[in-house]
Amino acid sequence: MPRALISVSNKQGVAEFGRRLTALGFELVSTGGTARALREAGLEVRDIADVTKFPELLDGRVKTLHPAVHGALLARREEPEHMAAIAEHGIAPIDLVAVNLYPFRETAAKPNVSPDDVIEQIDIGGPSMLRSAAKNFAAVYVIVDADDYEPVLRTLEAGDDDLELRRLLAEKAYAHTAAYDSAITRWFAAQRGERFPAQVSIALERAQTLRYGENPGQHAAFYVEQRGEGLDGLTQRGGKELSFNNLLDLEGALYAIEPFAGQTACAIIKHTTPCGIAVGTSALDAYKKALACDPVSAFGSVIAFTLPVDDAAAEAISSLFVECIVAPRFSPNAVEILGRKKNLRVLEGAAEWSKGALDMKRVRGGFLVQDRAPSTYNEGGWRVATSRTPSDAEWAELRFVWHAVASVKSNAIVLAKGGATIGIGAGQMSRVDASFLAVHKARLAGHDVPGSVLGSDAFFPFRDGVDQAAEAGVRAIIQPGGSVRDAEVVEAANEHDIAMVLTGQRQFRH
Repeated sequence: MPRALISVSNKQGVAEFGRRLTALGFELVSTGGTARALREAGLEVRDIADVTKFPELLDGRVKTLHPAVHGALLARREEPEHMAAIAEHGIAPIDLVAVNLYPFRETAAKPNVSPDDVIEQIDIGGPSMLRSAAKNFAAVYVIVDADDYEPVLRTLEAGDDDLELRRLLAEKAYAHTAAYDSAITRWFAAQRGERFPAQVSIALERAQTLRYGENPGQHAAFYVEQRGEGLDGLTQRGGKELSFNNLLDLEGALYAIEPFAGQTACAIIKHTTPCGIAVGTSALDAYKKALACDPVSAFGSVIAFTLPVDDAAAEAISSLFVECIVAPRFSPNAVEILGRKKNLRVLEGAAEWSKGALDMKRVRGGFLVQDRAPSTYNEGGWRVATSRTPSDAEWAELRFVWHAVASVKSNAIVLAKGGATIGIGAGQMSRVDASFLAVHKARLAGHDVPGSVLGSDAFFPFRDGVDQAAEAGVRAIIQPGGSVRDAEVVEAANEHDIAMVLTGQRQFRH
């Protein structure tokens, strides 16, 4: 008689799984709550203690760590010595293991949970059984995912011997235990306040394969730390499949509007960099102001909102070629309106970062790891460096442009007026070129530059950037400061009667 050992914390589908295994002639062996659930479903189950001839110890901490279990899993069926050894000790083989582990990550994520409660969710026997079963995949089916119940049952019911399926299940089992150990490692590091432990394990799950990468010919896939979180937590309400570049731009769009949470804001993104950001009185107003910054670059863009998209905003957006639009919600009519564009991807949700998440950038041979850039800024260190102090209206514009410039690729200069960007100079090798480009783009779009404010993501190394801004009619500047020529730069601002605020915070985005 074949035997199946079933011990699962997630009991979804386990009763039907056990029922079909029983119909195939399997003897069911189980533990604790799983055995109870199977019996309540009317199935005959053998307790693990009956197999090991040893009672559970230490409140269930020790129940499957026994030769009667691991000998039954690890014995190589084609080796007579192995089979004779387990037979000598009255051990019958186990042919199938279905185990999913204690909910460690879910427990650790609970607010105000005690360390003792988290530690109790560190599974010991489960990973050991999975590793033993997976090592002997030539003879044992090992299941960590309830979605795999059906393909295994179909194979068994057909009488097939599917070695490749068992090999795939073994791969999934080791990936599962590696991710589990990774979560435990990160929790222990967090307990001692260590942001960057000596070793970091990154456990990722493939959410989807992609048609190609940044360019055709590059294979690509989307991996996530946790299903249903971040970009994977967005619900697609319309449009074709997301691409590699769509996902990159969606991240850029959400990053751009993050500082404006609680306001009515819209960001339009092209190649991960904003070509327009604005706050307004409604979704439509914010969109129109953001679009006006650079309507030419907005063609083929990704658009993000901080608030629900209504019918009026959807009608306006539908007249522009847009790759993706993301918002917390859409009105029913907005979904229908945007759905007329068959290729427009409509995504709904918050896509929040997990608490304490780190930012990683791939380099040859490794990763650069850092804290995520802040989405809000402490103004306690800000100071007015010039003889003229910004007016109340200018202060409001400076706060807006300081948040807006954070999402623009460095070197970055942003011009703003009326709660909207009017000119963006992004990704330039020199700051004076970024200033020139911001002014040029503003004029090209027909904006009235005089009276605007300017935000710079890093300090001005020379006064030429300020002189250029003054020539265009900029009235106030916000920048980090910290240059050896700060005095020269501030003096240039004084000469032009420009108010200048130094934040003491750099905002590079490479």
